[in-house]
Order: sequence, then structure tokens, then C-alpha cells
Amino acid sequence: MSLSVEEVKKIAELARIELTPEEEKRHAETISAVLEYMKILNEVDTKDVPITAQVTGLENVFREDVVRECPPETRRKLLDQMPSLEMDELEVPGVFNGLEEI
Repeated sequence: MSLSVEEVKKIAELARIELTPEEEKRHAETISAVLEYMKILNEVDTKDVPITAQVTGLENVFREDVVRECPPETRRKLLDQMPSLEMDELEVPGVFNGLEEI
């Protein structure tokens, strides 16, 4: 399967990535090579291969999520490092202020 430069431009537009014409051409070639390789891999018979999510045997170890009070001296040290406070809490700029529709 060969990917055209126009398809690369569309993918870059969807990903909001700006590419130069040279990059568009190069990515069309490299992505096409990957897709060709995938066609070869699709031909491999995996009928007798068991489905696996991972092969290391490792398992997640979870601990109970317990809320604990922060010691006042630790809280003060953290608050002292913050650039802007409002009512003893970190103040951050709004994420939706001034955004125009994309």
C-alpha cells in the first residue's frame, strides 16, 4: 500500500503538524514502507499462537488509596514554592480563556 503526499498532508493536518514539502515526501515514503511491511506480517499464520496481553509474567501491585492529611509544615513549604496563590491554593490561568474555535 502506497501512501500519497496528499494523504500525508491530510494526516498532518488532522494531527496539527506542519510539514515542509520535503518532509511530506519523506513521510509518504517511510509510512508506505511500514505499511508494506505490515502486509508481510499479516501473511504470517498465527492460528496456533495463544492470545497474550504481555509475556513477562509481571502483575500490577495495587495498594489501597488512602487519604492522609498533609502535615502543616509540609503544606506551608509546598505553598511557599507556588508562583501564585489564592485563598491558600495554587492559582493557575484558565485553560479555556481566550481560545478561539479551532
